[in-house]
Amino acid sequence: MATYCLIIQLNHSSTIKVGKLGEMDFKMGYYVYVGSALNSIDSRVRRHLSKEKKLFWHVDYLLNSSDATVKEVILERSPEKWECDVALEISNKGASTDRFGCSDCKCSSHLFYFESKKAAENTCLDAFKKLKLAFEIIEN
Repeated sequence: MATYCLIIQLNHSSTIKVGKLGEMDFKMGYYVYVGSALNSIDSRVRRHLSKEKKLFWHVDYLLNSSDATVKEVILERSPEKWECDVALEISNKGASTDRFGCSDCKCSSHLFYFESKKAAENTCLDAFKKLKLAFEIIEN
């Protein structure tokens, strides 16, 4: 099991069709997407970083935009699922994108907007530290 945060840069404000959520407006800036993988976190991260993939998860639609780039991945590997706890911590500082990435839980969102990479990164790191989770950072 692993929980991860993708720090995504969006170079231009965009309207993107996100699966069943429909057309969504995204401001230029940085987004933190919180996800989890039951097994093979390395494969999941490679999939997110690839532009060649079937669009399945909400985040796939955002990452499929030519204006979106994953800048960094912060992840923890543990036998427990921390995805919703991390998302809740990040929601205290980031602007939520309603219903994004949380169709399988009771959270209001797993995608959060920040104006700067530093704010996005620091908020993720603070969440992992507050929850006492060991983490690693993968620069892209």
